[in-house]
Amino acid sequence: MAQARSEASTAVRTLTDARLNLGGAFTEEQREQLGLVGLLPDGIEPLEIQLDRARLQFDAQGSDLAKYQYLSALQDRQERLFYALLRSDFERYMPIVYTPTVGEACQKFGHILRRPKGMYLSIKRKGTLANVLRNWPIKEVRIIVVTDGERILGLGDQGVCGMGIPVGKLALYTGCAGVPPEVTLPIVLDVGTNNASFLADPLYPGLKMPRISGDEYFAFVDEFVDAVQEVFPHCCIQFEDFTNKHATPLLRRYRDNVCCFNDDIQGTASVAVAGLFGACRIVQKPMREQILLFMGAGSAGVGIADLFVTQLMSDGYCEADAIRKCWFVNSRGMVHAKMPNLPDYLQRYAHDISHLTIPPSARAGVDSPLLDLADIVETVRPTALIGVSTVAHAFNERVVRTMARLNTRPIIFPLSNPTSKSECTADEAIRWSEGRAIVASGSPFAPLHYGGKLFVPGQGNNVYIYPAVGMAIYATQASRVTDAMFLRAAESLASQTTEQDLSVGLIYPPISSILETSIEVAIAVARFIFENKLARVPQPGDIDQFVRSKVYDPSF
Repeated sequence: MAQARSEASTAVRTLTDARLNLGGAFTEEQREQLGLVGLLPDGIEPLEIQLDRARLQFDAQGSDLAKYQYLSALQDRQERLFYALLRSDFERYMPIVYTPTVGEACQKFGHILRRPKGMYLSIKRKGTLANVLRNWPIKEVRIIVVTDGERILGLGDQGVCGMGIPVGKLALYTGCAGVPPEVTLPIVLDVGTNNASFLADPLYPGLKMPRISGDEYFAFVDEFVDAVQEVFPHCCIQFEDFTNKHATPLLRRYRDNVCCFNDDIQGTASVAVAGLFGACRIVQKPMREQILLFMGAGSAGVGIADLFVTQLMSDGYCEADAIRKCWFVNSRGMVHAKMPNLPDYLQRYAHDISHLTIPPSARAGVDSPLLDLADIVETVRPTALIGVSTVAHAFNERVVRTMARLNTRPIIFPLSNPTSKSECTADEAIRWSEGRAIVASGSPFAPLHYGGKLFVPGQGNNVYIYPAVGMAIYATQASRVTDAMFLRAAESLASQTTEQDLSVGLIYPPISSILETSIEVAIAVARFIFENKLARVPQPGDIDQFVRSKVYDPSF
């Protein structure tokens, strides 16, 4: 009787554990050994047959949110099939797994929640976080994506409903760069929420209390970081979707002592700089001749500017001169040296504007003599306009036409996510510039025709960077993450864009080839890690083969 119960237990565990379940692909011998005979139809189905069924079921869903829920359930039920499906057509499935659909999923998370994923560390557990982390069944976690849910995409405070972001990010770590899913862990820090609708919603699954702040907040995050070092000592922490008031201070607090990075700062910077490398090839002008204007003066924009400055300095440019090539616009207008109450991370980009000629059309403000973006473009005369503001339609027709008048090939990057927060669409940038804009957007936009020519807008999505950097960190067990690693990633990504890609305005390699693209970026970053003695494993003779040997294969 005991043996029978044991065999039944093995069979049930095999079919209910997403990492063990092969569906109808179990062989006759495996079915006999695992006690699965009679628990599955007798037909043995290879991966391709199961993929056909999954595609059919996916297409039968009535909305993108329903498709998201279907894929989430598939991941819970049969992990290998989920990743095989994702890799079979990245362009089709990635916008459902992550942006833009994940934004709606977060907003409705409390209503669509079925099976919790990851870990929820609440302020109620303060003082016991290490013990809570030990409840995770996998003992060798290597990559954690963590959020406090306060600034999810451009949607604001989503509380614990922001869990959709770490879950989606980690799915792309595996799908796009091959990090084994069993070494990843999504985490939400539940420190309360200031979202009034959530606080009033009986289905909101988190703590119903205002957010903690100040010293109490930082002490809680300190405990979390220390707990990770204790429980998962070889783990890298990716901070995700923290507000500006926390993102930069937290990165500065831990980056020199802990293996960690902030994708919104460093990943966004890397993919944007990679896009600038590609744009420079199209305009046939070097990076040092570019002048950048940022709509949005938060941590993401400053991160891009910092990496751009690092790139110019690596080419021998003076730091002060490189900084003067970066200009910012915040909610109060053009940032300048006399603007009060600027955060410290923005100070070095607050320029003296006394020498500038202010257009007659400009509207003077209390904090800034320039409030209108088109007037600021006219004054600064940038070659590249980069949107990281989450202000929809900020790049209006007048702004784009001004950029097009000042530049033969204006560089326009509306990078804000989700699509509803994009500064402009790819179609608008192309039409208003009369087909001359070089466009990269945060959300995907379809190819389009203008003036008899095909345009394929690039998606300046961090997915080109963070999974590859994560793969390099996983393979090498890197002890730290540096900005120079993200610059190396940008260089590698940009080098993989072909002349054919550039001919249709595509400044990134196609999403369809992202697995191979990411592996190449991971190899370049791993090589840098070994060169700079940051690895915690011996350097192999063949780094290329070493990284490729670590790549997760979902086939069965």
